[in-house]
Amino acid sequence: MLINCQSDKYNRMEMRNVNKGVIDWLENVIEENNSRIERKEWKSKYNSYVVYDYEPFCTDGFEINLVVISYNPAYLNFIKYLYDEKISTIEYLNSCIGV
Repeated sequence: MLINCQSDKYNRMEMRNVNKGVIDWLENVIEENNSRIERKEWKSKYNSYVVYDYEPFCTDGFEINLVVISYNPAYLNFIKYLYDEKISTIEYLNSCIGV
């Protein structure tokens, strides 16, 4: 789930439940597109009070949430597009394997 909002001089995009398998790729894409991660957190899927700002030793049962900021909203839209396409491709390839 992605949420866009604008405040002050920065545009923000919140990305929830980011796929753990592509987090390194996504961080590189964010950096390459003149944006940066303002907040990265691991939130428990089972207890809303359990939130870490670092990767727990056991990440099962956690979702990764990011807040990405940029001066230009076009960068955020492009990052969202690339992420959606990457996830779509992974899902398609996984369905091909399952056939």
